[in-house]
Amino acid sequence: MQIRRFSTLDNDFDANLRQLLAFETAQDDSIDAVVANILKDVKNRGDEAVLEYTNRFDKTNANALTELEIGKAALDAALSSLPAEQRTALQTAADRVRSYHEKQLMSSWHYTEADGTLLGQQVTSLDRVGLYVPGGKAAYPSSVLMNAIPAKVAGVQELIMVVPTPNGEKNQLVLAAAAVCGVDRVFCIGGAQAVGALAYGTATVPQVDKIVGPGNAYVAAAKRRVFGVVGIDMVAGPSEILVICDGKTNPDWIAMDLFSQAEHDELAQSILLSPDADFLDQVNASISRLVQEMPRKAIISTSLTDRGALIHVRDLEEAAEISNYIAPEHLELSVEDPLAFSKKIKHAGAIFMGRNTCEALGDYCAGPNHVLPTSRTARFSSPLGVYDFQKRSSLIMVSPEGAQVLGKVAATLAYGEGLQAHARSAEYRLKG
Repeated sequence: MQIRRFSTLDNDFDANLRQLLAFETAQDDSIDAVVANILKDVKNRGDEAVLEYTNRFDKTNANALTELEIGKAALDAALSSLPAEQRTALQTAADRVRSYHEKQLMSSWHYTEADGTLLGQQVTSLDRVGLYVPGGKAAYPSSVLMNAIPAKVAGVQELIMVVPTPNGEKNQLVLAAAAVCGVDRVFCIGGAQAVGALAYGTATVPQVDKIVGPGNAYVAAAKRRVFGVVGIDMVAGPSEILVICDGKTNPDWIAMDLFSQAEHDELAQSILLSPDADFLDQVNASISRLVQEMPRKAIISTSLTDRGALIHVRDLEEAAEISNYIAPEHLELSVEDPLAFSKKIKHAGAIFMGRNTCEALGDYCAGPNHVLPTSRTARFSSPLGVYDFQKRSSLIMVSPEGAQVLGKVAATLAYGEGLQAHARSAEYRLKG
């Protein structure tokens, strides 16, 4: 395995960096065409279409969509069936995620001006949210925690989870996570048909206001297409990690941190920035040695070879500048004073500070959300949180005195825009 190595001193560094970060996010036309047909069919035929696609793709043989709903008793049974250590870990992670997100709750507020005019905002939660969770062997109970808990903290009244069960294979840990999070209803459906069912509603699956959660290319394409009918969290790209290290951390630790994202899939990206060239050599040696013992060696090797890099920088200041350009999903600051250094970071999904803070802790149990912006979108977007399940309404109550001042201002501007009804509507409230 050969991970690429370059330096900011290279004349072609900028071109190398752009090439490294380049990722084709354009929608696959063939996938999009399939998804468009499935969504249209689900919209038109509802339960019948969802059932047909589920039986075909997941190799189930249900006679009605109602057979694919998992009741609360089965969720509770899944939780009870877990080994004690696993159940405790799941509950501990859930408690930490909930505690963190409770601090994100937005509040309503208003103020009254001197003439009695009241202005403010009213915060309310979404009524119903759909949570897509990968199923079968690729099952992630942590995804349930990170999507369901902030929704529940926000006050969402009903949370509908969909999870595919190929060949009838149900993951007990995922179902247990649903029980811990208080998910209201769970359906064993997946793919574009599940997204369509949530977006349009069927006789059995209720329509939701927003769909969150990760999925494959078909799920991502479906979420893109239904956006506007419902809200979505984001369309995420491959996982990423950027590590900035001063050269004083155990190189084995850094190598394994790079692996932690590379093992997701071949398109994941792992990058290390350091001003210490000798340290980069040490990490490279650790990578070559440690990858041999990894069960997902082939995936890690492909990911690091195709999209990974060890980059030598002039100093940590330059590392911060490059990091802000990359705007990584996960950023580790393995430096002497990470809290002070974090002030130099403007764009990152999550910032992991200090030598003991590996990114994997954030994936499972640190508390902050692991649903993060990818593909440089951290330049303009944020981690999933309670605020994604709340919305704001503006409050405006103009007093009779305020209407005399604001009415004249509004009328003047409305006439300027050629909107006479706007102007006269304001003028009607003027006295005299």
